[in-house]
Amino acid sequence: MPTKPMARPERPRPPLVDCLLEDHRWEAVGLEALAETACAAALRGAGLDPSGFEISLLGCSDARIADLNADFRGKPKPTNVLSWPSEERGAAAPGSRPSPPRRDPMGPTELGDIAIAYETCRAEAEAAGRSLADHASHLLVHGTLHLLGFDHETDADAALMEGLETETLGKMGIADPYAAHAIAAPEGDDGRRV
Repeated sequence: MPTKPMARPERPRPPLVDCLLEDHRWEAVGLEALAETACAAALRGAGLDPSGFEISLLGCSDARIADLNADFRGKPKPTNVLSWPSEERGAAAPGSRPSPPRRDPMGPTELGDIAIAYETCRAEAEAAGRSLADHASHLLVHGTLHLLGFDHETDADAALMEGLETETLGKMGIADPYAAHAIAAPEGDDGRRV
């Protein structure tokens, strides 16, 4: 009697997001799970398969992100989210999409690092009347798009990025953070809404 070949067990895919929680208040929010969902959704929204990428995330406090903001941007104050792409991926012209990252044939392509600050995110969520989980998800989508080369330096770039954020969040069941009812939406360090 012929036997069926044994199926080889699939190796589990490593997580998309390598998360370090320096501020353990993020544990109650479920930041690791939120990050997997939000970052994957942002990649899919940009037309990429999340399985080929890797992102590092730091869940930290305002004090820690203020230090990072001072070190990397010369702004010694807290902010909600910071992103460091692993390489320059900006678009060639304002309002155009950046080129997709090159895939690493040896394993996941490292897109870069994101840091997100607990106190600032909580305060912004409360001011906007949103849950902390929804606001953190928005900021993780925003940060991931920055890693892909999207920015909001010009009105055309901001329109493209905000449109992608809104579409991605909508697919996640999260309301448009830029809608007219969200007038209390926070502004980033550059004066644009974040």
